[in-house]
Amino acid sequence: MDLPVMPPVLPMLAKSVKGVPHRDDLSFEPKWDGFRCLVFKDGDEIELTSRNTKPLTRYFPEVVSAMREQLPDRCVLDGELFVASADRLQFEALQERIHPAASRVAKLSAEMPAEYVAFDLLALGDTSYVERPFAERRAALESALATLAPITEVSEVTGRGARVHLTRTTTDPDIAEQWFEKFEGAGLDGVVAKPLDAAYQPNARTMLKIKHERTADVVLAGFRLHKTSTPEAPLLGSMLLGLYTPEGLQHIGVAASFTARRRAELIEELAPLVCDLSEHPWGHWAEFLTANPGRTPGTQSRWSQGKDLSFVPLRPERVVEVGYDHMEGRRFRHTAQFKQWRPDRDPESCGYEQLDEPVSYDLSEVLGAP
Repeated sequence: MDLPVMPPVLPMLAKSVKGVPHRDDLSFEPKWDGFRCLVFKDGDEIELTSRNTKPLTRYFPEVVSAMREQLPDRCVLDGELFVASADRLQFEALQERIHPAASRVAKLSAEMPAEYVAFDLLALGDTSYVERPFAERRAALESALATLAPITEVSEVTGRGARVHLTRTTTDPDIAEQWFEKFEGAGLDGVVAKPLDAAYQPNARTMLKIKHERTADVVLAGFRLHKTSTPEAPLLGSMLLGLYTPEGLQHIGVAASFTARRRAELIEELAPLVCDLSEHPWGHWAEFLTANPGRTPGTQSRWSQGKDLSFVPLRPERVVEVGYDHMEGRRFRHTAQFKQWRPDRDPESCGYEQLDEPVSYDLSEVLGAP
C-alpha cells in the first residue's frame, strides 16, 4: 500500500456543546452511532482501522468487498460503520461482529450486513487533503463518491442496496435542529458541526457535537467496586440501575464518574441496603456464566473477558435521578450521570413510561440526498 496518507491515523474528535450553534462558518451532519472507521484503499488493497487505530478489516468482509467496487481506486476516508435493521441503527448487532471466529464473522456478514457512511476525505489519488479546509474536503468527497460504480447487490436486510454512503450535510442551523429532533428515531444520537475552514486535525477536538440530554428517575439495585478498591479502603465504581416492568425490575444501565471522596462516602451510605443475592430481584442472574443477550450484570462476555463483573446487590429501596442521552432498546446506550437522590419517589413507580420515545424515522431518509 502506497498512499499520501498512511496508517495509523487517529481520527479527528469532537467536544460537546449545548444546542446547535447558529453560525455561518459551520457545516452540520448527523451524528452516527456506530464504529468510527478510517478506510485506506490502494487498488484492491483495503485496510479498515478503528478510532484507536486497531484493525477492523477482517470483521467486515462484505463492506470491504463493496468498497473495492464502489470507492475510488486510491483514497483515504473517515466515516462510520453501522448495522441497520428495520430502518434503525442496531449497535448491539454491530458489536457482535467483533468475533475471533471467521465462521461467525461470515455468518453475521450474510445475515445482517454492515454498511459504511463516509463523512470526510483525507486523501484522493496522490493528493493529501489533510491540510485543506473542510469545505474543500467535502466538495472533493462529493465528487469522488458521485463516480461510484453501479450497485450490483441489493441488501435484503435494509433494502437500500448500497453498502457505502455519503452522509448528508447542511450549513443551515435550522435544518440541523430539525435533524437533531427527527433523526433520533432512526437510531442516530445527535448532530456534529465542523468548521468549514478547519484542516483535518488527527486526535484534536476540532469538531462540535450536540447530543440529546434527558433525565429519568431510576431504581438503585446494586453497585460494582472501583478498580482501585481494596478491602481496607473500599470504593464504589458504578451504580447498577433498574426500572420496573410487569415482569419485575429490568436492568437499564449504570451510573459512574464519581470523585474518589464520593466513592468512599457512597460505600458507607449504601451499606445498610446491602443484601444477599438470593434475596435480590436479580438473584437468578447468578446462574449465568457466559455472555447473554440482555448483558446481565455479573456475567462474562468476550468484551469483558478477564474482568470481575460481580456486583454488590442492594435492596431496591432508593431512587436516583440520572442524566442520559440515548436509549438502545431497553437500556441506556451510554453511562448515565448521577444527578440527585429522589427520596420522594417510590421505587415501584419508576417505569419505562417516563422515558422519551423518539418518533420512528426511516434511516433511508437520513441517507438520502437532501
